[in-house]
Amino acid sequence: MFTPFKLRGLRLANRVVVSPMCQYTAEDGMPDDWHLVHIGSRAVGGAGLVYVEMTDVSPEARISPWCTGLWKPEQADAWRRIVTFVHTNSSARIAMQLGHAGRKASTQRMWEGDNEPLPSGNWPLVSASPIPYKPYSQVPRELTAADMRAIVADYVRAAGLAERAGFDLLELHMAHGYLLASFISPLTNQRTDGFGGPLERRLRFPLEVFDAVRAAWPAEKPMSVRISAVDWFPGGMGPDDAVQVARAFHDHGCDVMDVSAGQTVDDQRPVYGRLFQTPFAERIRCEAGIATMAVGNISSYADVNTILAAGRADLCLLARAHLWDPYWTRHAAYELGWPLRWPGQYATLDRYRPRFT
Repeated sequence: MFTPFKLRGLRLANRVVVSPMCQYTAEDGMPDDWHLVHIGSRAVGGAGLVYVEMTDVSPEARISPWCTGLWKPEQADAWRRIVTFVHTNSSARIAMQLGHAGRKASTQRMWEGDNEPLPSGNWPLVSASPIPYKPYSQVPRELTAADMRAIVADYVRAAGLAERAGFDLLELHMAHGYLLASFISPLTNQRTDGFGGPLERRLRFPLEVFDAVRAAWPAEKPMSVRISAVDWFPGGMGPDDAVQVARAFHDHGCDVMDVSAGQTVDDQRPVYGRLFQTPFAERIRCEAGIATMAVGNISSYADVNTILAAGRADLCLLARAHLWDPYWTRHAAYELGWPLRWPGQYATLDRYRPRFT
């Protein structure tokens, strides 16, 4: 896990990645002191790459009123404060994940009712097709060609602001039933125009967004795409489809696939377990010829090392493990005998080397 990894002009010190985790703490899309401490502590904790939470490209693209955004310069400047802290005080690199919630927008904070509509103050929703997420959720409006052009422009604007903020890597969220994912899955895309039907046509709009953002993002900086490899529901996306999706994005210049799963439909039937999504990352890596990130129920040092040593993925994303222990990577280094020095402010830890449990 402590082998460096390179993507275009970006060099990561190790293969441990802090997964994007929504905090539902922003006001008007602005990251604040909570985000500085949340992201900063995990960067100081030794991870090679730290993702900020899914950040939305317009006010109406937010999952909730408390989600972070990147649609105006003031937000980019607030993010830059966090990026500067990470670059100044750690060896970590920092990634921005851009998204649009689509039919899963205008909902409550996760701990107040995950994917539950706001009791008041809702805004209109859009999606690939007019299908609500829950039977009692708002019915989204089907995107028109004009809507798609406007959303592409939103993503391009956000990419420029991410560059202004100094992020090292840019990811497009195309998983978990959000807007771009709703085009990819046949469960949520029932269009009869050129953006629906077979997978090649369902990928058309997501690829248009990717191409526009890739053209706006500096050539030396890498991009990733998060996908749901399977929908966990009959008639939905499966592992074969995921390989085709990865090949398409690889052909368009994507550098690494962030391989998640599910959350496409409310009545999904997932099969959970240790490393339960890693097989999808492994298959994409082997068959599509693109670097992958494994995510999902990865928690131990052995988990990460065995995934990487077996060639199942190139990077490992951990979410809950980093919530439990922001210094997970430093503690792994100690346990595995890797000489990862602590910051000067904590130099006594190198001197006395206490055993962490």
